[in-house]
Amino acid sequence: QLQVVESGGGLVQPGGSLRLSCAAPGFPLDRYIIAWFRQAPGKEREGVSCISRVGGHTTYLDSVKGRFTISRDTVKNMVYLQMNSLETEDTAVYYCAADLTWTLNSPCSIERGDDYDYWGQGTQVTVSS
Repeated sequence: QLQVVESGGGLVQPGGSLRLSCAAPGFPLDRYIIAWFRQAPGKEREGVSCISRVGGHTTYLDSVKGRFTISRDTVKNMVYLQMNSLETEDTAVYYCAADLTWTLNSPCSIERGDDYDYWGQGTQVTVSS
C-alpha cells in the first residue's frame, strides 16, 4: 500500500519561500501522477498544482502561477513544490496526492481530488508577519 509523506511546511513571513517535499518510501513515484492540494480553515480543499509521470505536463492554480513550481527528482524519488513570494492567503494545510497511471504522458488535473487515490497526512504552511 502506497504511503505518501509530506514535509517542509512551517511558518514564514509574507514574501518568503518554502519548499514542500512529497515522498513514498519503497514505491517509485514516477509511476504516479502527483498533485498538491491545500485546505485553509473554513474553506474547501483546492488543487494547487500537479505533474505528469514524466514531468512534461504541469498544471497550476491561477493564484499561484509564477510563484509556485512543481518538479520531480526521479533519482531521489521525490516530488517538490517550491513556493516563492508567499502570501497570507497561501496559509493552509498542504496535501500531496498520487494517482497510479500506466500512461507516461497522461496530462494531470487538479480539478477533482477524487481523481487521486493516495493522500498524505498534510503539512501546515502558515504565512504571517
